[in-house]
Amino acid sequence: MAGKKDKKKVDKKARVAEKTARKTAQKEKKNTKKGKNNADEEVEDVDLDQVLAEYALQQAQFLKVTETPLSAPPPVRANATLTASPNGKELFLFGGETFNGSIAKFFNELYIFNADREDWRQITSPNSPLPRSGHFVASSQHGGGSGSLWLFGGEFSSPKQGTFYHYNDFWRFDCASREWNRVEGKSSGKAGGGTPPARSGHRMVAWKNFILLMGGFQDTSTTPKYLADLWAFDTVHYTWTQISLPAHAQRPEARSSFSFLPHEAGAVIYGGYARVKTSALPSAGKKGAKAQGSSKSVTYKPVMYQDTWLLRMDPDLSKVRWERRKKPGNPPNPPRVGVTMAWHKGRGILFGGVRDEEETEEALDSEFFNDLFAWGTDRNRFFPLVLRKPRTQQKRVAERGGGRRDRAKEDEEELLRNLAALEATVKMASETPEVKVAMDIDESEKKKAPVELSLELPHKRFNCAMAVLDDVLYGYGGTFEKGDREFMMDDMFAIDLGRLDGVRTIFSRKDETVWEDSEDEDEDDDEEDDEEEDEDEMDVDDEGEEAEKMVIDEEEIEARRKEKAKRKKEKGKETVPEAVPEPIVEDEEEAPIDETPDPTPHPRPFETLREFFARTSTAWQDLLIAQLESSASDKSKTIKELRKAAFQTAEDKWWACREEIRALEDEQEEAGIGEVVNMADMAAGTGGGAGGGGVGRRR
Repeated sequence: MAGKKDKKKVDKKARVAEKTARKTAQKEKKNTKKGKNNADEEVEDVDLDQVLAEYALQQAQFLKVTETPLSAPPPVRANATLTASPNGKELFLFGGETFNGSIAKFFNELYIFNADREDWRQITSPNSPLPRSGHFVASSQHGGGSGSLWLFGGEFSSPKQGTFYHYNDFWRFDCASREWNRVEGKSSGKAGGGTPPARSGHRMVAWKNFILLMGGFQDTSTTPKYLADLWAFDTVHYTWTQISLPAHAQRPEARSSFSFLPHEAGAVIYGGYARVKTSALPSAGKKGAKAQGSSKSVTYKPVMYQDTWLLRMDPDLSKVRWERRKKPGNPPNPPRVGVTMAWHKGRGILFGGVRDEEETEEALDSEFFNDLFAWGTDRNRFFPLVLRKPRTQQKRVAERGGGRRDRAKEDEEELLRNLAALEATVKMASETPEVKVAMDIDESEKKKAPVELSLELPHKRFNCAMAVLDDVLYGYGGTFEKGDREFMMDDMFAIDLGRLDGVRTIFSRKDETVWEDSEDEDEDDDEEDDEEEDEDEMDVDDEGEEAEKMVIDEEEIEARRKEKAKRKKEKGKETVPEAVPEPIVEDEEEAPIDETPDPTPHPRPFETLREFFARTSTAWQDLLIAQLESSASDKSKTIKELRKAAFQTAEDKWWACREEIRALEDEQEEAGIGEVVNMADMAAGTGGGAGGGGVGRRR
C-alpha cells in the first residue's frame, strides 16, 4: 500500500513542474498502474472529433453577439488566458480547464472585466473558438478598429484525459464589435512557408504589423515533443511565414511556458521549460551493471531555462536573427517555472512559480513561490518589487495655498494626464464621444472610494494568468499543490506598479472542487486521502484568512527591507541548477551594469511622473528636435505632436528607472528624508539630466 501511495505522489508531482508535462505524467501513471490490458480501457471510448463537432453545433445556435452582465465573477478555472485590451480599460478572460483528480473539463467562454467599474460580462458569439487550455492570446492595435486579440492553438482532452487533441486554428477577436472570426491564413509562398502545426504551451507577441509565434509542444502519446520554430503572421496580407535561419545561426533551445515580451528591436525571451532526453546507466547494483555491460537507459529530464535571447526583427523576414544575451542580473533565486511575465512599458512583471527537485529517482519535492519581480528588458536585470506603506503627502498638500498660480499648476497636471491617455482613447472617443466623459466620472468616483490594501502578497501559486492595464498588475487564478491535492486559486488581485502600496483583492472565493481519487485506489487509501485533503484545504483557507487580516505596520516594512538587503548580499552566490544546459561559458556571468553617463534627464527620488515631465519637458522636446534634424524622417511635427512624443519618452524613462529610484527612496527614507527638492533645477525648469541620484545608464 505504501508503495502505491508513493507512486501516486511521484506521478502527480511530475505534473506540477509545468501543465504540459502534467498531462503526459497522468497517462504514464494510468498505463503503469493498470497494465497493458487495462490501459486500453483507460483511453476511453471517446471520439474527440465527434465531441468537438457537437460543441461547434451548439456554438452555431447563437445568432448574434450578445454581452450579458454577470452578478458574480466567472466560475473557477485554471490555465486560462488574461489579456489586456489594446485600447480602453478592459481585460479579456478566455478558456481554461478544471481538474478534480479524475475528470477534466474545458471551457470556451469569453469574459470581459471592466477595470473602472470592476464588473464582469460574458460575450457569446455565433463563431467562437472551441473549448481549450494551453492556448495563447496576443493583443495588437493592428487589424483595424480598437485593436484585436489573436488566439492560436491549445489543447483539449477526453474527460479522463485518455485522449488528447491539439489545435492549430488561428482566431481574431475584434475588441470593438466583440466578434470572433477564424483566420484562414495562407502561406506567404516564400521559403519557409506553410502554416504553424498544432501545439500547446507556445507564446506570441505583436511587433508592428506582425504576430510572432514561437515554441510550445506537441503530445506524441509517449513523450511531449518540444518545439523551437518561429513564425510570423502578417496582419495586413493575412499570410504566415516560417522564419528560417542559416544552419550555423544560434537560436534558443526548444521549450514551452517561457516569457516572450515585446522589445523595440523585436522581442525578448526569458526562461521556459522542457523535458530533455538524457542517457543514464542502469540503476542496478554493480553486479547487475557489469552483467549488462555499458548499456544506457534513455530518460527525459525536466529542464528549467534561465537564458535570455533577443529576437532582432526586420520587415524583411529573411534578415531576422536571434542574439543570445548574457544571463540576467539578479535573477529570481531559486529558478522556477510555471510563470509567464506580463509586459509593462519595457519591463516584464514576474509573479509566483514552482520549482521541482528530484530527491530520489522516485520522489519529487515541489516548492511554490509568491515573489514579485520586474525584469528590465533592455538592461537585462531583475529587481524585486517590495510592497510598502504609502507615504504621507502632507508636505506636498501644504505647499499649495490656492490662488491662480496653483490652479494653473493643477490645469497643467490635468493636461499631462490627458496626454497620457490620449493615444488610448482617441479612437474610442471618435466612435463614441460619451466614453471620455464616462471615464472621467468613473475616475473621480474611484478616487473617493476607500480601498483596502494588504502588504501581504497573494498566496503562492504557479500558472497565474496576468496582465497589466493602466499601470496596474492584475492576476487571476493559478494552481497550488499541497500533499496529493491540487488547489485552483479562485481569486483576482490588483497591484499598482507605480505606488506598490499593497495588494487589492478584487474577489476571493474558496475552492469548492471535490477532489476524487482514481478508481483503482483501496478504500482505506481513499479515507486517508480525504482526511489529508480536508486538512490541506483548512490550511490553505487559514492562510487566505491571514492574508485578508494582514495589517500594514512598520514591523512588516522593516522585515521586508531586511529581506531585500539579504537578497542583495546573496546575489553573487547564486548557482545554476545542474539540469539547466548552458553550452556557452560566458553566459554564466551576470549582465554587467553599464555605468556610462546617460545624457538624458533622470527622475529623482519621490518624484511622480507628472512632476518629472513638468521639470524636464523642455529637455525632452530639445532631444526630439535634435533627433528629427539628424534623421531623414519627416520633420513636420506640430507642437502638440512634439509635446505628446516628449511625454511618451519621459514616461518610458521614468518607468525604466523606477526600481533604481525606489531603492534610493528607501535609503533616504531610512535616513529621515521624505522628499527631495532641488530649487535650482526647479527654477531652471529643465533638470538637465546629469546626476539623477547616481543612477546608472538604463540603455
